[in-house]
Amino acid sequence: MPRNLILASSSPYRRALLEQLQLPFSCASPHINEEALAGETPPGTAQRLAAAKAQALADRFPDALIIGSDQVAECEGHALGKPGGFDRALTQLQACSGHRVNFYTGVSVLDTASGEQRTELEIFSVHFRQLGEAEIRAYVEREKPYDCAGSFKVEGLGIALFEKMEGSDVNALIGLPLIRTLELLRAFGVDPLRPS
Repeated sequence: MPRNLILASSSPYRRALLEQLQLPFSCASPHINEEALAGETPPGTAQRLAAAKAQALADRFPDALIIGSDQVAECEGHALGKPGGFDRALTQLQACSGHRVNFYTGVSVLDTASGEQRTELEIFSVHFRQLGEAEIRAYVEREKPYDCAGSFKVEGLGIALFEKMEGSDVNALIGLPLIRTLELLRAFGVDPLRPS
């Protein structure tokens, strides 16, 4: 019998990624505090919040596999959040110009029937070109990446900001590393390629 699959997110980006796997699922917002704890590293924050998002929905879905994911971007030792507006996006991209930005994406799957939970971390890096003020302004005006950590959308024009990318799953930049997610789902007996 197929498992009830829940994505613990209200992100349209994560929803679109999970839809690629052609598995039936529902979305629910976990409503948790997403601030880093004092002294917590970016990878630690991403893993903790991914697990916490799945756990936050456990009572609502007592017989389900719940997928939680969280992403923290870091440049030169500073965490980059979602800019929320034009000026902050400009500032973030100016700070990233000529630097490597690391994206730490935690993904967690919780089996609420058994209580078993597995959490993984995907690391993906982008190397920004040296960007001029006019380039940055043009990019932000066109793409309006205000709800994206790091102030860019790799699935859009954001690719023009980089000189190279490093990692095993570019989907991690969008918010849900599908290769890791599939590994976790298979561990719980869910595989989109299994014959029906």
